[in-house]
Amino acid sequence: MKIAFSPCPNDTFVFHAWVHGLVPGAPRLDVTYADIDITNGLAANSNEYDVLKISYAALPWVLDEYALLPCGGALGRGCGPLVLTVGGKDPAALSGKRVAVPSERSTAYLLFRLWAARHVPGGVGEIVVMPFHQIMPAVRDGSVDAGLVIHEARFTYGNYGLSMLADLGEWWESDTDLPIPLGAIVARRSLDLAAIAGWTRASVEYAWAHPQASRAYVMSHAQELSPEVAQQHIDLYVNDFTAELGDKGYEAVFALLGRAAREGLVPEINLNTLRLGVFGGKA
Repeated sequence: MKIAFSPCPNDTFVFHAWVHGLVPGAPRLDVTYADIDITNGLAANSNEYDVLKISYAALPWVLDEYALLPCGGALGRGCGPLVLTVGGKDPAALSGKRVAVPSERSTAYLLFRLWAARHVPGGVGEIVVMPFHQIMPAVRDGSVDAGLVIHEARFTYGNYGLSMLADLGEWWESDTDLPIPLGAIVARRSLDLAAIAGWTRASVEYAWAHPQASRAYVMSHAQELSPEVAQQHIDLYVNDFTAELGDKGYEAVFALLGRAAREGLVPEINLNTLRLGVFGGKA
């Protein structure tokens, strides 16, 4: 079975058991490790992959071929994307400026667009897409005016001499009282979706039951993060929503994609059918 997910600590922690043959009955995985911008594109444009980790913001474009699984993804509180600058504190200063983002179909960028519509008069200027690990150096070096960062960057941006202009997670949570839907696991609709969800959930549960088992694997893909930062990353992004979206998780997904569709940022979909996806329901 072909799968694509990021080399970030939360993904490697979640899928370690399945990748290493520790989930009973699960097929062998052929893994591609790729930045979220790449996996979003693979889901939209490639027929190669059976399972992918994508941004929730990219979901409306892939639902003809892929169904949302109710586990394995990343939702949470206190874990939202950050807007970083060199010393800036006024969102209005971003008007007409160059901003680096990790993907045009990332949840981070979707949240940024929703936030900027309210806080940046006239809107920002040029959007520059680059791998997220290149964003903070680009802001520091002045090649862009601001950067939208995700994942462990919230723990390390001070090392680059950068300041936080906005915490989009904090803004979203105060506005909706809901967690942030960041990364989704999708599987091809022609497959046994219930079985794939079961194997994914079993891999999550194994990771929690044996937290040290995945350490070497996680660190081998952690892009020079320290073990302490990698663990902070896992603690933040692997939570109860990773094992099961549940009512609150689906409510958060509906809120994000519903608001984005109303503002013309994503295609409109029948949100209620997302719950049926794992059982073969069409969106």
